[in-house]
Parts: sequence; structure tokens; C-alpha cells
Amino acid sequence: MMNIGSLGKIMKAKEVFTANHPKFVAFLQAVFSNGVEEGTIIELTVTKPGQDPVTTNIKVQQSDLDMMDSIRELASK
Repeated sequence: MMNIGSLGKIMKAKEVFTANHPKFVAFLQAVFSNGVEEGTIIELTVTKPGQDPVTTNIKVQQSDLDMMDSIRELASK
């Protein structure tokens, strides 16, 4: 069980992240608002200063969706 102090820190960090990256948060909300189904491919590219981009992807599995549901349930409490 998470204590109230830890939950407060997480919520504050989320507020800061949202303020720093509003377009990214809006993108995630748009993509995930209709739900993500099994078989969806999520791709991520990271480009560090002075380095070549590195890209990876995942094909969403039912276990991934189950984990996300569990996280949403925890966050709503």
C-alpha cells in the first residue's frame, strides 16, 4: 500500500511533467482516449544531443493492457 506522502510526490511530479510537456501529454491523451487494443504497435525514438536516434517498438499484448488497467485503478484511488 502506498503512503499519502509518496502519492503526493507522484502527483506533484505529474503536474510538473504536464506543465513542461503539454503537447506530449495532449498527444498521449488523444492516442489513448479511445483505448489501445491488442496488436497496436507503439514506437519510440530517442535522440540524444550529438548522437544518432535510437528507435524501438512494442506490439501491445493483453498482459500490457491488463497492467495499464491496474495502474489506472491505483491512480483513481
